[in-house]
Amino acid sequence: MKTYQVDNEGFYGEFGGAYIPEILHRCVTELRESYLQVLESESFRQEFSSLLRDYVGRPSPLYLSRRLSEKYGCKIYLKREDLNHTGAHKINNAIGQVLLAKRMGKKRIIAETGAGQHGVATATVCALLGMECVVYMGKTDVERQHVNVERMKMLGAKVHPVTSGNMTLKDATNEAIRDWCCHPADTYYVIGSTVGPHPYPDMVARLQSVISEEIKKQLMEHEGRDYPDYLMACVGGGSNAAGTIYHYLDDERVKIVLAEAGGKGIDTPFSAATIHLGRLGIIHGSKTLVMQDEDGQIMEPYSISAGLDYPGIGPMHANLAAQRRATVLAVNDDEAIRAAYELTRLEGIIPALESAHVLGALPKMSFKPTDIVVLTVSGRGDKDLNTYLNYNLQ
Repeated sequence: MKTYQVDNEGFYGEFGGAYIPEILHRCVTELRESYLQVLESESFRQEFSSLLRDYVGRPSPLYLSRRLSEKYGCKIYLKREDLNHTGAHKINNAIGQVLLAKRMGKKRIIAETGAGQHGVATATVCALLGMECVVYMGKTDVERQHVNVERMKMLGAKVHPVTSGNMTLKDATNEAIRDWCCHPADTYYVIGSTVGPHPYPDMVARLQSVISEEIKKQLMEHEGRDYPDYLMACVGGGSNAAGTIYHYLDDERVKIVLAEAGGKGIDTPFSAATIHLGRLGIIHGSKTLVMQDEDGQIMEPYSISAGLDYPGIGPMHANLAAQRRATVLAVNDDEAIRAAYELTRLEGIIPALESAHVLGALPKMSFKPTDIVVLTVSGRGDKDLNTYLNYNLQ
């Protein structure tokens, strides 16, 4: 049987590794040598579990969406990460990494953010645990996610708008890495997705795996079995997807379907569908699929969703696609917006634009009436209301 887990060098098949400047070698090595020891310790597990339960509000519900099920001819359960404190799955990872940083003796936390949910989650945990917090966010995203910016400031974080490049997630990540290079001794970089140099992709996946751990228990309660026929999640960097599928990676009974941001179409210059359009390259310390031109220069991605607007993909997901363990569908802006309104009107749930992309994959699927589908709603749509209301759906 194939295995899809990370190896000792931080590779998933041919993807992953740690390609970093010399100045960060000590930081990344220190993290690699510490993270498993801390994450697997009893004291960390107890504190992490306690905060997830009493502060975040986990377990998040597994909700049988009767009207969506009826429409698509199967049984669709929604894993409701939108009901977590701060409104998305990002808080799971932020709590874990800031607890780790404290145990490593770090005093200052930096983070990048696209849609703002990871920034808000990191700022929230830093406020809770009394840590200094600096968040880098592309100026384009600052403007389209203004409410999240104000939330971060209210929580005590310093928000730096980034004006280089496309002024989105890639550029925010670049600036965060520059900051880390300048302050390697006292600073801990909380990466929000399954991207970056090893051990970040594995660490974020482990911290988010609480999602699939809960799915197993909740399906057993609902269905008398602990696995679905399909797992579905949106994927940009890939943290909510990694958490959704983590405990099912080697279970071939479960089909994995990932939805990436098609933008205005994968046949246009305006897309963020990295798995469809990317080639092997290195971005932010990891060898993975990267959207690039003939000269190997990173192309500017486009998505209506700030959280999926990234020209790379986590190495776990690049490997799953290459091994054909996961089916990856590109969902364009129009399809995502339609799907968001459909869920809102059928179930009274307004999803984040990121989650709307995986909902937009449902019409592309062919289910049997007996199929059990678990679809992760990674976040709530409060932050995206202006985009929804201003979008001219053709």
